[in-house]
Amino acid sequence: MSEPNSPSRVLLASQVSNVPCRRGKVRDVYDLGDRLVLVATDRISAFDWVLPTGIPDKGRILTALTLFWLDFLQVPHHLLSTDVRDFGPAFADHLHELQGRSCLVKKTQVVPIECVVRGYLAGSGWKEYQATQSVCGVSLPAGLRQAERLPEPIFTPATKEESGHDLNISFAEMQDRIGASLAEELRQRSLAIYCKASEHAEHRGIILADTKFEWGQLPSGEILLIDEVLTPDSSRFWPIDQYQVGSNPPSFDKQFVRDWLETSGWDKNSPPPELPQDVVLKTRAKYLEALDRLTVSPGS
Repeated sequence: MSEPNSPSRVLLASQVSNVPCRRGKVRDVYDLGDRLVLVATDRISAFDWVLPTGIPDKGRILTALTLFWLDFLQVPHHLLSTDVRDFGPAFADHLHELQGRSCLVKKTQVVPIECVVRGYLAGSGWKEYQATQSVCGVSLPAGLRQAERLPEPIFTPATKEESGHDLNISFAEMQDRIGASLAEELRQRSLAIYCKASEHAEHRGIILADTKFEWGQLPSGEILLIDEVLTPDSSRFWPIDQYQVGSNPPSFDKQFVRDWLETSGWDKNSPPPELPQDVVLKTRAKYLEALDRLTVSPGS
């Protein structure tokens, strides 16, 4: 992807006729039978609500980052093509709108578990640690502080909820839900990817505090990495130069949006308000900075 230098028109929803479509919080998913077309829109969600204001180019930025990681990681994945002309005539009619934000992928049986890997103590993990000195059943040393690096990365699965927050579960419960062999395979694969990605990010001045992976199985039983990979929407990225143990570092995601909503007077129970333009542009810039830092070679 050539980096967008100025915001383009926001795409809140794609419109492709005569193809079954399911709309998630951010992605539109078109069903072609044994394949899917994933369209990353510019929608943004916060506090379990999809906001009425989109972030220009967000879908293209996150797609470009996912494509970078799939190439870098070299693990089995579901991607078939990013050329909209390969998707069929219905999609080719929307080439300009969909190019750069769409992927043709193999349809899999999605494993109903979010495979979360944490290298640092933050978010719900920090809250759980304060109460139990463990995260998802994984016991941790006493005396750890907020945002502290863990002795080694830990695998902390969660349920996949259709609405609301995913729920943290223990590895034993994951085994009960999907079987011991598959659970162990996904734990090992997820930890290996996290370690490889974390090392790359550190070389680029970014801490990969935690992330979540999704996996699917083909009818043959082959396991594929699916969905978005290591983006600011699925990961907690921190700038190394602003990292300090004991406080929550700024992150390369929608923190500007969350912060503004917290002070806007919105009650989080009714439809959210429109975002002001400065929050939109700051958020877009933060996503672009993550893409630039992670994918552009120093000196290029």
